[in-house]
Amino acid sequence: EWPSEPPFSKEDFFRADENDDQSFYTVPRFVYHIDEPAVASLTQYYRKNIPKKSDVLDICSSWVSHYPLEFTNTMGRISGTGMNALELIANDQLTDYKATDLNVEPKLPYDDASFDVVTCVVSIDYLIHPIEVLKEVHRVLRPGGKIIISQSNRCFPSKAISMWLQMNDRQHLELINAYLQYAGGFKPREAFDITAEVPGNSYNDPMFIVEAIKEA
Repeated sequence: EWPSEPPFSKEDFFRADENDDQSFYTVPRFVYHIDEPAVASLTQYYRKNIPKKSDVLDICSSWVSHYPLEFTNTMGRISGTGMNALELIANDQLTDYKATDLNVEPKLPYDDASFDVVTCVVSIDYLIHPIEVLKEVHRVLRPGGKIIISQSNRCFPSKAISMWLQMNDRQHLELINAYLQYAGGFKPREAFDITAEVPGNSYNDPMFIVEAIKEA
């Protein structure tokens, strides 16, 4: 049974680098933050699990959203919010974008019930107001819409929240589940291990999904 209030302390969301995030993200980073097998696995997951003609929002976005190439033709609106406007301009899959610092103002600049799907790629560990952000995700989703949160074990340690750095992969998934529980209005969540299998069993980044559907 869930406690009535979120069991988190202010210290859980502290970061080693508490300086202005705008300074950290000023210079565009045109690199992948997960390796190519993880990217390919995530792209395939999107292809199989986001219905055609969906209106999609990518939060904490950058120069790439890892959507299948055909999404620009098969989806409706594809919107993005992220820290760096130059990275968002370079993302050729977005139909529109708004540079937004969700750690300063955990509000999404969209109307209620605007999207069918919201995605968040390896970024929830940087949010210091994750429950508030997920309440906003709930607001902008249409009834029956879903959020797909993907997560690996790579991050900028200086910007990830304190408790994230003390957890393993399973605990990360449980934490995301708790965020969604306290955001409210989502059906029971599902978690998936979509880590790519690489020939020779050489190391590659793990990849996990937590998916939550907005209650009708």
